[in-house]
Amino acid sequence: MAALPLILGFLVGQRLAELWLANRNTAALIAQGGVERGARHYPLFIALHSSWIVAMAAFIPWTTPPHMGLIAVFLLLQAGRIWVMASLGQYWTTRIITVPGAPLVRKGPFRFVRHPNYLVVIGEIAVLPLAFGAWEIAAVFSLLNLSLLLHRIRVEDEALRDRA
Repeated sequence: MAALPLILGFLVGQRLAELWLANRNTAALIAQGGVERGARHYPLFIALHSSWIVAMAAFIPWTTPPHMGLIAVFLLLQAGRIWVMASLGQYWTTRIITVPGAPLVRKGPFRFVRHPNYLVVIGEIAVLPLAFGAWEIAAVFSLLNLSLLLHRIRVEDEALRDRA
């Protein structure tokens, strides 16, 4: 079987599982007095990630053999995603939720980088299409993602400023 449909199937399953976990964690954080910031831009991230997957499915021939070195990089990025999620534990969500008085997480990759999950996303949005030779998809979605992330990081940093 061709690699692209398997990888895209994995990606869709992963994103759906993440949304389930994020929604569960979000509800728990809100119940603890958490406050959401930047809710208006959140649907743009859902649209971006969904469109990125659809673009790969629509524009990359499904029989295109992948560059295995870049697939290995993609898998390393997935390990980074798991490390971020495990480090944040109950605080991991796809939204910006702040719980007043909760300490900032400073373990795992947060010891080294302030926004490690965003680095993972930047990498995967570029690397996966490149693994199938789709540099156009990598370029377009990397630029769109960068513009959204620059805004989101400002919103998140502002929300966390009093706890930094």
